[in-house]
Amino acid sequence: MRYAFIDAHRQQHPVRVLCKMLSVHPSGFYAWVKEPLSQRAQEDRRQTKLVKKAWKDSGKVYGYRKIYDDLIDMGEVVSENRVARLARIAGVQAQIGYKKKPGVYGGKPSVVVDNTLDRQFAVDAADRAWVTDITYL
Repeated sequence: MRYAFIDAHRQQHPVRVLCKMLSVHPSGFYAWVKEPLSQRAQEDRRQTKLVKKAWKDSGKVYGYRKIYDDLIDMGEVVSENRVARLARIAGVQAQIGYKKKPGVYGGKPSVVVDNTLDRQFAVDAADRAWVTDITYL
């Protein structure tokens, strides 16, 4: 961040003055100008692109464990913890659970039986009408 500020303002002020003001050494600034990203940062950037690609290919469902498996299958040399860190930084998250879409799902429509007793519970003989209480349902 400091080096980027120095680089942006080096036309208005001398580099050594800006470095002294920001408490950095000029040799560090010139090393940054020569190669701004470290080898690890460059490798992180490359592997982050692979992580995002594997995540998008999965339909944005996979988490870092399955993405790690995909990268190993592709021949990448990477650890599971590194994939987890790169996925977290890139905003890659696993889809947890699958919700059903609203709608009608199978089943038969309920059958309505005619009311043959018509609430006349007094009968002439036995075994003519059976009734029960289903309030527990």
